Amino acid sequence: MNWLNFFDTKTELKHSFGRGINANLSKDEENLFNKSYEAFEAKDILNAYEYFFKSLENFSNSTSNKNIILSREIDKLNFEIFQGSARITGVITKENLQAEAIITKKSSANVALKRLLLERNYQLTYSYYFSDDEHIKLKLFHDNITMNTQKVFFPIREIVLNADFDKEYIKSEFLEIPIEDIEHLKPINDDEIRIKYDFLHSWIDEIRAKIASLPSNDNAGMQSFILLYLIFKMDYLIAPKYKIFQQSSKKVQEYFSDENLSVESKNEELSNYIDELGKIDFEEFKTNFYDAKYTFNPTEKASHEEIEIFITESLSKTRWYKNNRYNQIIPTMYKYIALYLLYNYGLHPVTKRLLHTLIEIQNPDFFKTLGYDTLYTKESSTFSKRAIVSKIEEIIAPYQNRYKLLKPFGDKLNFTSLNEFSNSFYLQLKNLNFEEI
Repeated sequence: MNWLNFFDTKTELKHSFGRGINANLSKDEENLFNKSYEAFEAKDILNAYEYFFKSLENFSNSTSNKNIILSREIDKLNFEIFQGSARITGVITKENLQAEAIITKKSSANVALKRLLLERNYQLTYSYYFSDDEHIKLKLFHDNITMNTQKVFFPIREIVLNADFDKEYIKSEFLEIPIEDIEHLKPINDDEIRIKYDFLHSWIDEIRAKIASLPSNDNAGMQSFILLYLIFKMDYLIAPKYKIFQQSSKKVQEYFSDENLSVESKNEELSNYIDELGKIDFEEFKTNFYDAKYTFNPTEKASHEEIEIFITESLSKTRWYKNNRYNQIIPTMYKYIALYLLYNYGLHPVTKRLLHTLIEIQNPDFFKTLGYDTLYTKESSTFSKRAIVSKIEEIIAPYQNRYKLLKPFGDKLNFTSLNEFSNSFYLQLKNLNFEEI
């Protein structure tokens, strides 16, 4: 079932990384999905929806995160779905589904925001903005006459993801307009945010030194990789919300979409933005963080063939730099590949967890400070080989019944150096076989 890859699975982490789900789906997820499909076929609408929503529930340490809350009555099913800053509430009867998310108070909205939301209505496929006497809301209405599990998934996903994104956007761009219905958000410990703040500043210093070490002629391409690498690294490891997330996303989008600007001009834009990040004081920085529950991953699912092509092309570029003796860019290239994939692609759970493991190995100081076991020691250039091999097997083993040709590859990795290890890891990653036989 292709839609499964919109979700993360059995990753139990003490912190949130990136923009996806840092939790496990139910071990009965596939069975619940199938039961939902069968119930829709039998026109057993309320049970069909209940099975479907239960298939979306995720868990940490075998305990439900309560990202989905259901309340069943005789002739209707009430539900709540949590996604970051958004809480979607709804009711289902045999005839229809209705859902809505509170965005802000009607009295708080100015002309600019109303114009923005009107434009958003033309961009959305299933949901739409409206206002009642008190609030501006994002709403979804769907008839259940011809409903099935696949038809449910995409409208629900749209309202959930867009309610969260738009609330974050309003929070960062319309400073005078408060967003509403965010009581479910939890603060993150200042100590954790301080760790992230300090590491971000050290990473900025590192890339400045790296750029200064580049040859003075024809280095625009290398600068691009270094600058984008920092933004992708911040997105995944620091995982900011609100203004920092919105601005960094905009800078990345502009870099890859504006064909009229030269690479040098794009680099200057990224560099100026990174300078701005470095000037943010801690009090402002910590306003960009919260802890929340998530139900959907925001990136679109990618096939393994797409991942394989990107890795092949990226390793080819890395070899070119290596063959031309631009050695200072090689470590950055190997780190860039994993972070780019996690930023831009909806990955299979196996691929996502393997990439996270590689990032743990490549960033030992950061993960050690957060309290994780060290998988690589920079001072001695040594790997925790047994732990790495075990981790890879632990990630792959649960999927081997479904993918008979999917094999652990820890014994095929090159542990002679971090660069050689990363190269061998990507080669094994692109050769993973997800064929169902």
